[in-house]
Amino acid sequence: MMSHLTPELPPISLRMCDADRLRNIAEAASDKYPQTTDFLAREIERAEILPDSRLLPGLVAMNSEVTFRDDISTQERTVTLVYPEAADVDAGKISILTPIGAALIGLSVGQTIEFQTPGGRWRSLTVLKAYPARDGYR
Repeated sequence: MMSHLTPELPPISLRMCDADRLRNIAEAASDKYPQTTDFLAREIERAEILPDSRLLPGLVAMNSEVTFRDDISTQERTVTLVYPEAADVDAGKISILTPIGAALIGLSVGQTIEFQTPGGRWRSLTVLKAYPARDGYR
């Protein structure tokens, strides 16, 4: 059963290049998506920042293909986490500026995160699989 009082956030990791670009995106989009960009900025601040050359297996990074389970509905979904300009929901490419995108970044396989959406609904997602971008880094 989920605790909606103070969910414990799992440790996360980001590559330095992702963290720098994500900070800029969060700042630039803060007027349009204030709650999601605040959440993303908090995630960046609490993340362990890794050298760009160190990509951990099973880590959700930008352009990773991720399979996750919605722990409330038990539905599984596979998506690619992308920057806003590459988002295409019909093609399974979700933007980092969505609540799900901001929640998934930096998680590793097996980790679960609970978070509240801008609409006030609680979500719980568990990462089942994560594969890096085909070119390795971007």
